[in-house]
Amino acid sequence: MIRWLAALVLLCLGAPALADEMRPVSIQFEQLSEVRWELGWRQPIASASADRDAVPVLPETCRIEGAVDWRMAPLSSVGKAQVSCRGDVAGKAIGWPAFLGQGEAILRVAPLGRNLQVHRLTPEEPSAVIAAKPSSAQVWRSYFLIGVEHILAGWDHLLFVIALVLLVARPWPVIKAATAFTIAHSITLAAVTLGFGGIRQDAVEALIALSIVFLAVEIARGKAETVTRRLPWLVAFAFGLLHGFGFAGALREIGLPEGDIPAALISFNLGVEVGQLLVVAAVLALMALLRRIRPEAEAQTLRLASYPIGIIGAYWLVDRLVG
Repeated sequence: MIRWLAALVLLCLGAPALADEMRPVSIQFEQLSEVRWELGWRQPIASASADRDAVPVLPETCRIEGAVDWRMAPLSSVGKAQVSCRGDVAGKAIGWPAFLGQGEAILRVAPLGRNLQVHRLTPEEPSAVIAAKPSSAQVWRSYFLIGVEHILAGWDHLLFVIALVLLVARPWPVIKAATAFTIAHSITLAAVTLGFGGIRQDAVEALIALSIVFLAVEIARGKAETVTRRLPWLVAFAFGLLHGFGFAGALREIGLPEGDIPAALISFNLGVEVGQLLVVAAVLALMALLRRIRPEAEAQTLRLASYPIGIIGAYWLVDRLVG
């Protein structure tokens, strides 16, 4: 019985690891001067067979100057290089050569004095043509995919959503809590992106970790009558405001295309919501399966799940406070 429960807990907590394997390659190609560009990329390592030395395929008029700067980050290989290009790169192709272990790559091109453009690369379309001016449809599509990527690859946001579903446990209250969380983080995401406020990013990241610890403690308390149990939508709304600052920080790092900021902001937020709903549906399905197979084990399974959630959240909290 204990082994069965442990396996089920690991299955419930397997979603973050799976999401990490879904993380795309991230490529940044930024112009520094008329001929100088900086190329940076991060390749998540999904398996031992992944090509960790892969380098983006540059336009034919560009070449890498000097040695590539390599470093290993947690679960990813990171590269950086200086590039020189002859003439305008508009109309030239740039791509990614190795999709083993990853299904897509997000390419960001930042020409000097022109709008940022974002492209999604796949094994079927491993390269993209750099546009002189990105279209509105391209902005909508690209930022939507970035939003989905951010929620699925952002372990802290992902773990918070999982913990919230485990705490509320029933479909209709989960829908209300998830809606409140969505409305709240949409408010702060828009406010920060449009320049109406903000909080230091290191403080935001620490508070997000604290929110995970808080939910883990609430789950571990079982059916104890608390404000969180009575009004989960209110707690979700309060923490949603906080998580919105985190989403805004990620979007700020990506950059927004001038002239298409509303489209980029709305499509990014819609992408976040789609990714979030996928996670909510997956966790609810697992809980429904548990109730059908072994309903008497639900309370103990939830309590068991709260410990690794709390430990991970506490580790992130300490790391973000002292790291």
